[in-house]
Amino acid sequence: MTPSPPTAQSPAPADDPLQGAARGNAETLRRLELMVTRRLDGYLQGDYRGLIAGHGTELGETRQYQAGDDVRRIDWNVTARMGEPHIRDTIADRELETWVLLDRSPSLDFGTALMEKSDLAFAATAAIGFLTARAGNRIGFLMAGTESTASLPARSGRRHLQALLHRASSTPRATEPGSIDLTASIRALATPHRPRGLAVVISDFLAPAGWDHELRRLATRHEVLAIEVVDPRELELPNVGLLVLEDPETGRRRTVQTGSAKLRQRYAEAAANQRDTIAHGISGAGASHLRLRTDRDWLGDIIRWVETSRRARGRR
Repeated sequence: MTPSPPTAQSPAPADDPLQGAARGNAETLRRLELMVTRRLDGYLQGDYRGLIAGHGTELGETRQYQAGDDVRRIDWNVTARMGEPHIRDTIADRELETWVLLDRSPSLDFGTALMEKSDLAFAATAAIGFLTARAGNRIGFLMAGTESTASLPARSGRRHLQALLHRASSTPRATEPGSIDLTASIRALATPHRPRGLAVVISDFLAPAGWDHELRRLATRHEVLAIEVVDPRELELPNVGLLVLEDPETGRRRTVQTGSAKLRQRYAEAAANQRDTIAHGISGAGASHLRLRTDRDWLGDIIRWVETSRRARGRR
């Protein structure tokens, strides 16, 4: 049995600042920006105030290869002379070009905790934008899930970021089952004319096979962050008696008896296998993986990921 989110949803708290965030009205955007920037104060200090430091193009010193280093940075001339693999470091750029791909598949129009997955995906887009724009870095935007893919070129500045978020919130969502092609959208993100930088893919990755291959191709040129958006009801079923489940991607429905402990266990196992497959596809592509949940402190999870990534980069 492949887990499909139940159609019944628990309403988000009335005072939740992100409730309906994907609708993107001006007041919601102001509250979201205030929440993000307030939480960022006191965090992420130092020279690199963007999301990450760019790899840079100016050559730096060489050093011995360490486990986890990017093999594309091996200096083969030094390696041949020394007899051991050596890495050629580059001087990090202070400016970074970031591209965000936002998935607007029907499967994201679901939520049983503090918000819908679409609200969380939009909030993650905004947070990445605010983080990127803090030091004048450039950010571009693509959207998966519409007949005519919405896009904005990479630019810097607050006005551009506001235009990006308005486009992300105002573009109609896809409603027809099977109208989404996440694989093609990632392929569009990997066009060779874009300079090396950071590519962020925000999705629940409940898409047909093939997106992981395009993610791997994207990671050969860019640093890639895959943000997976999850609702707790996708991981386990509650014991609420008869429940109608609907797959928003295909429209198929099934009535199940959640009072069955065996069925709930099978569902949880299938959901765990599904998430393991997604995680394996992301890690196998060489991308970083950040999982955000509708029932957790999503901004805290993003900040912790940035801090951990910077510490790991500083040890290299």
